[in-house]
Amino acid sequence: MSTPTENLVAAGVSIWLDDLSRSRITSGNLTELITSRNVSGVTTNPTIFAGALTNGESYAEQVATLAAANTSVDDAIFAITTDDVRDAADIFRPVYDATHGVDGRVSIEVSPDLAHDTDATVAQAKELWARVDRPNVHIKIPATKAGLPAITAVLAEGISVNVTLIFSLDRYAEVIEAYLEGLEKAQAAGHDLSTIHSVASFFVSRVDTEVDKRLGGYSDPAAEELKSKAGVANARLAYELFEELFATDRAKSLVAAGANVQRPLWASTGVKDPSLPDTLYVTELVAPGTVNTMPEKTLEATFDHAEVTGDRVTGEYVDAHGVFDALAELGVDFADVTQTLEDEGVEKFIASWHELQATVRTALQDAR
Repeated sequence: MSTPTENLVAAGVSIWLDDLSRSRITSGNLTELITSRNVSGVTTNPTIFAGALTNGESYAEQVATLAAANTSVDDAIFAITTDDVRDAADIFRPVYDATHGVDGRVSIEVSPDLAHDTDATVAQAKELWARVDRPNVHIKIPATKAGLPAITAVLAEGISVNVTLIFSLDRYAEVIEAYLEGLEKAQAAGHDLSTIHSVASFFVSRVDTEVDKRLGGYSDPAAEELKSKAGVANARLAYELFEELFATDRAKSLVAAGANVQRPLWASTGVKDPSLPDTLYVTELVAPGTVNTMPEKTLEATFDHAEVTGDRVTGEYVDAHGVFDALAELGVDFADVTQTLEDEGVEKFIASWHELQATVRTALQDAR
């Protein structure tokens, strides 16, 4: 009997873990998840690292060494996080080799403080790429307005990118444009396009949280019917857009020259509403050539009892459009929803980054 995670992979979905800590690396847990849960990559963000450093004794020795060298807080964070990502990348190297670079990926994010600074984002992305020094790393760049030209510039350098914090179809179209332009510039600079990989991280559960909050203000019975439907519908329409834009002559020409398509990645797939099935954002978003990055709780729920019934995306476009037509009819301003979510997403990551700085600052002081 196949496990649900094996069935997910057979349906064309790559399973990435949305978590990383040194204890996962050193205990063998990460290796175990590769073999037992079909995990083929890892994503990280400032919130994840803040939690790992707050709760982990496994960093004490490195913190003491950094403190003795009078290392600054930001340089210490850079050293700690890039060491973890490099070690995780080494663990995933066999997956990377077996999938010809498609999977076996570990993502590390530029500082959220730089989310609205294009040049600084590019500079730090290049620095992270050089410091980790592994071909299977993805540099995460948020899909803010300032992030879009940074995505193009970093790809043009031959660096693989995970574009994060995507909520709207309009912004997703801009992300794909930034990707294609980056590939064209990389090609002009003589880079081997086949070595450049990218995913576009489309956030799911946060959409439902924000839309459902707004629907709560309507007395119309139709509002209740629409609850917890926007997140999946939005992601399905993102996949429709992905199919459309990578079928253009421009995209096909790049693929013919060796380029890879930028895979859609479903992020924020942990269910926030306890009344919903805990694998909702996994089973309802099965589609070929996608990535689902899951917190461990969602991964374990998927392995335990997810019912994978094949592609749940490409045959659902009409219904997905219907959800948004109904939301618009009620008066829900979805453009405002997605802008609110992008703003809040950046703010949350900045807050986590500052929490991480405070944690490391205290640890360095205590070690001195």
